[in-house]
Amino acid sequence: MLTEIISLHKALADTSRLRIVKMLGIKPLCVCEITEILGLATSTVSSHLSILKEAGIILDFKDGKWVNYNLRPLPDNPTLLDMMQLLLKELDEDDTIKMDKKLVRKVDRLKICSS
Repeated sequence: MLTEIISLHKALADTSRLRIVKMLGIKPLCVCEITEILGLATSTVSSHLSILKEAGIILDFKDGKWVNYNLRPLPDNPTLLDMMQLLLKELDEDDTIKMDKKLVRKVDRLKICSS
């Protein structure tokens, strides 16, 4: 249990990773879409996604030529579940998160992703 809590906190102890988690709560996204919204290098976004995946927060799945990322279902552990729900709810009031939500709804991988 202690290891899970520490892993969760380490993975979420970064602004970009928190933003990614909130974005993936809206819909699955590919790396190029996340890169477009965050304004970061693809390698940086990929690194953040790897950390979130290793912590068991997100999953990836192949969809044609894209690899999509989405949130893993919330944990069965009541303590971890409460922590995740509280954290994610509190972020809803953040201006950056509000802007990200608007951008997620507009982002179009067909216009921004190269083959």
